[in-house]
Amino acid sequence: MASPSPESHTLIPSSSQEQRLRMSYDEYLTWTGEDIHAEWVNGEVIVHMPPKPRHQQAVAFLLRLIGQFIELYQLGRLLPAPLEMRATPEGPAREPDLLFIAQGHLERLTETRLSGPADLVVEVISDDSVARDRADKFYEYQAAGVTEYWIIDPRPGLERVDFYVRDNTGRYRPVLVDPEGRYHSTVLAGFWFQVDWVLATEPPEVLRALAQIVGRQKLLEALEAEA
Repeated sequence: MASPSPESHTLIPSSSQEQRLRMSYDEYLTWTGEDIHAEWVNGEVIVHMPPKPRHQQAVAFLLRLIGQFIELYQLGRLLPAPLEMRATPEGPAREPDLLFIAQGHLERLTETRLSGPADLVVEVISDDSVARDRADKFYEYQAAGVTEYWIIDPRPGLERVDFYVRDNTGRYRPVLVDPEGRYHSTVLAGFWFQVDWVLATEPPEVLRALAQIVGRQKLLEALEAEA
């Protein structure tokens, strides 16, 4: 049976550059593929525009930096988009830029998707995703139980990073950086990074940044163990 094409579904007018199509969740699963970055929300599929270099630079830097830290301490799995996260059984199907699943929650990761909330979600803002990342996903992730949520805006002239942690009432509270401009993660124990790193036109070399976080001796020991 042939997969349904975008032309077979109703195109929903949108003021942004994103494309929206009406279809059921089952149709979305049949239509979408690994080469399509799209999300399903309330009977609509949002097809994302290709990201700009600054967006991808921020994602790539954090993917390598956090990924190596996680591997060093065997904390769980860090995965980039496109990967479906259905945080609640009947909720939206999202594809966060980065998601982390702690070691104790890896059973949520199936062969096809993350069924349940990630422990940490990172969204990097694009021109067409501001309201989606700052409002829609903020409340969705808060309600679904995503413990930590980072919103990174690397767009020139609009650079900003916001961090939120879910408190014991189930609400996100903003977390500020320390006096040296560092953010210390709640979910990733011992992990911190300099906010300027991810907003810089040229981020630092990942291994040098990791050495600052964990200490040079720890990093050398880990590299020697792998040799």
